[in-house]
Order: sequence, then C-alpha cells, then structure tokens
Amino acid sequence: MKKFTKVLALLFAALFAMGAFSACSAETATTDSDLEYVQEKATLVIGITEYEPMNYYEDGELTGFDTEFAMAVCEKLGVEAQFVEINWDTKFTELSAKSIDCIWNGMTITDEAKEAASISNAYAENAQVVVMKESNLDSYTTAESLADLVIAVEGGSAGEQAAESAGLENIVVSNTQALALTEVSSGSADACIIDLTMANAMTGEGTSNATLGYSIKLEAEEYGIAFRQGSDLTEKVNEIIAELMEDGTLDELAEKYEITLIK
Repeated sequence: MKKFTKVLALLFAALFAMGAFSACSAETATTDSDLEYVQEKATLVIGITEYEPMNYYEDGELTGFDTEFAMAVCEKLGVEAQFVEINWDTKFTELSAKSIDCIWNGMTITDEAKEAASISNAYAENAQVVVMKESNLDSYTTAESLADLVIAVEGGSAGEQAAESAGLENIVVSNTQALALTEVSSGSADACIIDLTMANAMTGEGTSNATLGYSIKLEAEEYGIAFRQGSDLTEKVNEIIAELMEDGTLDELAEKYEITLIK
C-alpha cells in the first residue's frame, strides 16, 4: 500500500511538473510575441516628447502628425494608443524594460537606433537645422562659422549628434527640442540645432518665435518607429503603414502637418 501511494505521489508530481512546464511554455510563447503582448493588454504604450508638429498639445489635447498616425495604426491593430512622455536620453532603456512598447516621435533613424532597437520602414524626411535670430542669419552661413556660439540641443537627439559631428564645443543640453528653442528665444543660447519639421512649425512669422529662423542644414535624415529588438510588431506595423500610404490616410496627415513623406 505504501509503495502504491508512493507511486501515485510520483505520478501526480510528474503530471504537475508537466502542467507547470506547459504553462511556462505557453507564457513564454505569448511574451515572445510583442504583437500578442500588445493585443492581449489592448494598449500600445508609445514613448514621446512634446515636439511640434509630431506630438504636441493644442487646447490641452495631444495632437500632431505622429499622434494621429499612431492612432490610425492602433485602430488597425485593435488596441488603444497610450502616449507617455519620456526622457529622450534613456528612450532605448525604457523600450527594453517594457516601460513603453515603441518610440514614435519624429525619431531619426541612426546606426545607434538600429543597434538598440528594431526600426520600421522610414516614413518621413527631415534634416537638422541651426535656428537663431533672423537678424544673425547672414553672419552665420556655415557650420564652421558657429564655432564661438553657444548652441542648445536636446540630450540624446540627432541635433546633439549633428553638433558633435560639426565639431561644436559650446553645447547646452536641454531635455527637449522645445526647451532648446526656448534657450535661444530667452538669449541663454545663441542658436539651437533642432529638426527641420519643428523649425518650420515653431519659428518665423505667425509663430511664438517670430524673430527666429534658420538657414544652415547640417544633416538630411529619415524618421522611423523603434520597437524592441526582434519584435514582430515591426513587420506588422510596416504592413499597416503601407496600407495607410495606399488609402491616402498618410497623404492627408502630411498635408495637414506639412510633413514630407517617403514613398
């Protein structure tokens, strides 16, 4: 009887272990798929910074090209878009830690980004430009002429990389591109290096920075969306981007926000 009981105990233990293994395997299979992970929790957590015209607030509501673009993609994924403001310097750390599911904020496709994440197909054109008071534009027409100026950049941005590539040393690092622009408006910096898309939206006549402008373009770029390394979301979102290009959705958004698409 004792022997029979022992056999039963071993059998139950084995069955329990197999069940636990199966559950673990099922969980692993689920969590290995970012697409399933996002659809199961019914949200796509999107890392952004405030950056007009891509993601910005108007009358207290978040709007912008990337905001509406992301919402259109999420609708096709069957999930809700949840936007979270992040520190751009630590964006890839937050992505890997699953604090966010993607970085979608006019993100320049760089070698660093390709090494740290899975990047979508490029969808828009951009460049890094030097913004300063319009009255000074004629005096500074080359990267070399900027050597003695105090230049504001967003930490971890393509603008910071462009400043370093140009050999500029008097750098002021801000948390966002908008703050870098404020440094110039307030006189704390002589110029800033920001995205062309933001410069078009936030400087010149009719904006709150009417006395600022740009003339120097440092680097041409392309925008993409960053997902976790190996994520199956990248391929799925690429398919949806192609659909939104085909049906004219992105053309309408590009015209609305003055964005140049890559087709």
